Amino acid sequence: MLWIKAFHIMSVISWMAALFYLPRLFVYHTMSEDEISRERFKIMERKLLRGIANPAMIATFIFGVWMSWLGWDYYSTQIWYWCKIILVTLLTVYHHACIAYFKQLRDNRCSKSHRFFRVFNELPVFLLVGIVILVVVKPF
Repeated sequence: MLWIKAFHIMSVISWMAALFYLPRLFVYHTMSEDEISRERFKIMERKLLRGIANPAMIATFIFGVWMSWLGWDYYSTQIWYWCKIILVTLLTVYHHACIAYFKQLRDNRCSKSHRFFRVFNELPVFLLVGIVILVVVKPF
C-alpha cells in the first residue's frame, strides 16, 4: 500500500504542477502580439497537456482508485474521504475546462482575456488546499 501511496503522491504533484502552469501559459498566450509567439505557446500548451497533465491525471486516478479499493472498508465510512472525492471531481472539471480553453486558443477562437486567465489560474490552489487538509487533518 505504501508503494501505491508514493506513486499516487508523485502523480498528484505532477498533475498539480501542470494545472498551475498551463493557465499561466494561457495568460502569456493571450498577451502575445505576434504569430510566432502564439504558435510557440500552442506547442508548449499541447506538450504540457498531452505529455504531463493528462498522463498525471490518469495516474492519479489509477493509484487513488487502487488505494481506495484496498482500503474500502475504512474509506467508505469516512466523511473526509467523500468530501475529498467531491474536490477531486471539481479539479477534474477544472482540468477539462483547461482542455476546452487549450482547444479554443489552438483554433484562434478564444475570447477570454489574460486577466481572466490570471484569475482562472488561481482556482486549483483552493482545491489543493482543501484536498490536503482533508487528507492530512481529517477534520470529520
